[in-house]
Amino acid sequence: MNKDSDHVVSVEDAADTRPILIVPYMWIGDFVRGHSVVRVLKQRWPNRPVDLLVTSLCAPLVDYMPGVRSGIVWDLPRGRLALVKQWELAKLLKARNYHTALILPRTWKSALAPMLAVIPERVGFVGEARFGLINRWRWGERSLPRFIDKNAALALPDGAPLPPEWPVPQLDVPKDVVSRWRATHGLGSGTVVALAPGSVGASKRWTYYPEAARLLAERGFHVWVVGGPGEKPLAAEIATAGGPRVRDLTGTDLRNGVLAMAAADVAISNDSGLMHIAAALGTPTMGIFGPTSPYLWAPLNGLAATVQTKTVVPCQPCQRPVCRMNDHRCMRDITASEVVNIAQRVLTEAAGLAR
Repeated sequence: MNKDSDHVVSVEDAADTRPILIVPYMWIGDFVRGHSVVRVLKQRWPNRPVDLLVTSLCAPLVDYMPGVRSGIVWDLPRGRLALVKQWELAKLLKARNYHTALILPRTWKSALAPMLAVIPERVGFVGEARFGLINRWRWGERSLPRFIDKNAALALPDGAPLPPEWPVPQLDVPKDVVSRWRATHGLGSGTVVALAPGSVGASKRWTYYPEAARLLAERGFHVWVVGGPGEKPLAAEIATAGGPRVRDLTGTDLRNGVLAMAAADVAISNDSGLMHIAAALGTPTMGIFGPTSPYLWAPLNGLAATVQTKTVVPCQPCQRPVCRMNDHRCMRDITASEVVNIAQRVLTEAAGLAR
């Protein structure tokens, strides 16, 4: 896994040391994919420090991202401008003396603090009529095929062609950190399958995780359920179905999720942030896709297996958060035994590569 692209952006000025700020998308998966933007910038300017604006939820990810100097933790409320907090953030940004800001979201709000901080170069798509907020406008966002293309294109010179492949996101967790974490939580040894049953949007959630946990436990694997506090009830259901080999590792600290995915031998996940985390860590990752397109939303790192129904569902992919037709067949017709058999194959292949 974690196969990298051979494409390298030419170095523009190795002597340039002016700091760069990235304002990324703050959903977990999108934040992880934003590391490709960091890597393109570091290819162009290897000695320019790169910082990320980050929410408290995503902040642990920054500690494991190569090439990122620091994260600026700042939680802005959703759905309102919050001018006082924007001014406070602008003061902090101004003190850090950024020369360039890449504003990945196309919203007016995301570009406000960099403008108030008078960062000289503010790069972004025009978006919500952001004239004045952005002073290095980019056009043609809607013509770019994928979310990663829209983001990483901002790290290239204006008008530059897109590379055939982008540098893949990377999360680097030292092995000794993983070992200590595993010992602290009494997780022992043995082959581990991590399950990530959550997602943003009910239609992306595969419903057979309890049965899959039971089958995995019967085959002798340890099963960890990874996710946020919203997955607690489902984790309890999965643990009840799977028995004593199943551990509930859901909680409020994303760092535990990162370390669990780093320690696992294989991860099985819906199209979610944890899928992108596992793939960026280099853990063999199985992504279960129904209403969303793997071409658009799968990790750049590649997946050990992309699991989709063999049933022809005419509305797939619909990209809708809730199924409104065909009774969610795009996910219901993927059986637990199919997923478990694929997981066993992936584990066998990974063991062969490790020899």
